[in-house]
Amino acid sequence: MKGALLSKLAGFATAVALTTGLSAFGAAPAAADDEPAVAVGTRLAARTHPAVQLTSLTYSGEVVVPTSTINQAAFNRLVEQATQAVLNGKISSDERSIAKWMFQRIAADVNSYLSPTTPERTVDAEVGGLCTGWWVTPDGYMVTGAHCVEVGETELAQLFAQQALAKFNKQDAQEIIKGLRGIEADEEIVKLAQQIYVTFNTTHMRIRGLQKSIAVLQSLPGGGVDKTAKAVPAELVSVGESYPGKDFALLKVNGQQNLPTVPLGDDSDVQTGDTLYISGFPGLVTNTPFFSLESRLEPALTEGPYNAKRTTQNGVPYIQTQAPSYRGNSGGPVFSREGKVIGMLIAGTVSETGEASESESFVLPVSIIKEKLNEKNIKPAQGLTTTRYNEALDDYFKRWYESALPKFREVQALFPNHPYVARYISDSQAAISAGKDETPRPIWTWVLIGGGVILALVVVAVVVKVLGGRRRRRAAEAAAVPGGWPGQGGLPGVPPPPWQLPGGGQGAYPAGPYQQGPGASSGQAPAASDRTQAVRYGQFAPPPGPSAGQGQAGPYGPYGGAPGPYGTAGPAFPGQSGAAGGQDGS
Repeated sequence: MKGALLSKLAGFATAVALTTGLSAFGAAPAAADDEPAVAVGTRLAARTHPAVQLTSLTYSGEVVVPTSTINQAAFNRLVEQATQAVLNGKISSDERSIAKWMFQRIAADVNSYLSPTTPERTVDAEVGGLCTGWWVTPDGYMVTGAHCVEVGETELAQLFAQQALAKFNKQDAQEIIKGLRGIEADEEIVKLAQQIYVTFNTTHMRIRGLQKSIAVLQSLPGGGVDKTAKAVPAELVSVGESYPGKDFALLKVNGQQNLPTVPLGDDSDVQTGDTLYISGFPGLVTNTPFFSLESRLEPALTEGPYNAKRTTQNGVPYIQTQAPSYRGNSGGPVFSREGKVIGMLIAGTVSETGEASESESFVLPVSIIKEKLNEKNIKPAQGLTTTRYNEALDDYFKRWYESALPKFREVQALFPNHPYVARYISDSQAAISAGKDETPRPIWTWVLIGGGVILALVVVAVVVKVLGGRRRRRAAEAAAVPGGWPGQGGLPGVPPPPWQLPGGGQGAYPAGPYQQGPGASSGQAPAASDRTQAVRYGQFAPPPGPSAGQGQAGPYGPYGGAPGPYGTAGPAFPGQSGAAGGQDGS
């Protein structure tokens, strides 16, 4: 029974060891089931924002505007026409009504009534705009829109006129109103006078020493897109045709390395009904004074469905989407939900009144972007900065802050200008200090723990089996001794102590050097301490007599002169004579 019980115990220990080992190996990946849910837009923005940059286009020069003089002959004819209109009852006869009528005629044909003359007036001016660009290589190649890096002559003149001529327009309008000689000018007359000179000055304006510059706004070492950001000059490498053409431009910022980038996808990655994500810098935020500079320099992410694929009359494909976009978003990357660029935002719909519709945007497909990059032999690439940053973000969103922290620090070492990594380092440290870290132990730790448990339990199983085998051998040897005593207390063949033999007293002890058995002098059983001493040394009887010394089996079985599991009989007590025995095997 005991042997069977020990075998079952050993088998159970082995089973426990295997189960524990499997549990240890399976503990590491279990965290994936508990990974916190992160919105697609949240993860996508975190991964792509570092590569999305604010770009600026600036034109500067000296604006030259001539003074104006009245074409007297044309003006005299206009006076005659006004007089005739009053006589015919077409206009009122009061001077204000006559003045308004004349101003309307001049505004409709300015160059017939005004002529340029000297002296010229000059003013230094600077105009430009802001767009969005994104890195495609770690060494400084950036993609943006063609209309973000180049402005047509007509549009450029309008920009300079709006920025530089306002002061001149106002001064000239005041001069012509003074010539009305006592007629009080109302709001309508003032507007008509200003419109006359807006048209004249814009038509005759010239720009001297025109210069164009393109720049990318980057943060300084230490990270953070804030007031430390500076404009870094960019070289225009390639430019296409503005919308509705292939509205693409390629920039190069020299002296760059380890820049964060975004990956390019394929046109086939998205189709009608899929969600698209636009990243960029909306002008309504960038140009407003109500927000801090730090917040204005962080890109915004909008999303909306892929509505349809369109083609312009020139055969250029565009994707129509309801993802909101605004002025300033131009040139920004458009992503699939997998985080790959599937196009670039170029345009939006504009009403007849000039108001943009934020819910209708047009995206140049990524196939055109790849085509233009191939023309310049530019291969989009992902550097180590982006790889490590994405790995760190994956850990961060799992709340594995201890695992993410060294990766974020590596990113900061690779690219000190990284705009967001410093923030993630700070947030990770705060989360660890607050006890929010859920980083699992490395797999090798679980291997060591599982292996240690298995080894310990295997050792236990082996020891149990060895002990069980010894007990079975002892029982078998005891049972094999001739004339052995019947089993007592579950130990077969082991005789009872001498004091429990029938008859007790001296007759219970064989002759030997003790002369008398324990307790012979008093007729009582031997003291307990004596019995304890005998048991402690592995003997229940005095040293064997001459017959035992010949190696014959004695009445005590394995504890007599014959060899047993514990070796030969032990030595005689000090001061007593007896045959020398073997060593104690216990």
